[in-house]
Amino acid sequence: MIIYGVALLSFCMLFGVFIGDVLGDLIGVQANVGGVGIAMLSLILLSNLSHHKLQLNPATESGIKFWSALYIPIVVAMAAKQNVIAAVSSGWMAIIAGVAAVAASFLMIPVIARFGTGPNHDT
Repeated sequence: MIIYGVALLSFCMLFGVFIGDVLGDLIGVQANVGGVGIAMLSLILLSNLSHHKLQLNPATESGIKFWSALYIPIVVAMAAKQNVIAAVSSGWMAIIAGVAAVAASFLMIPVIARFGTGPNHDT
């Protein structure tokens, strides 16, 4: 059932937010530090654990897989939006650093692609 996927998703999100808040308090920051990432990792681990260790009926597994697949892209998009808003409001140095990182990543694509190709045989 899809409701089990929602329950697992909500548990992982609450767990991640709690751990992120605790980490923020430990390092002296008044913010959630890595809570969304912890929630995503716990969702991945628990959804794989439920598939391998627990004997769930196919409807339950389907609900867990559905929400696991839906949660990660949404959270990545939300985090990317927050990063862009923070960069734009922080000034030009943050924008320049972001553009430089993206440009460096694009320039590394051909270098990394060479490692992935084996010997070229024309047949």
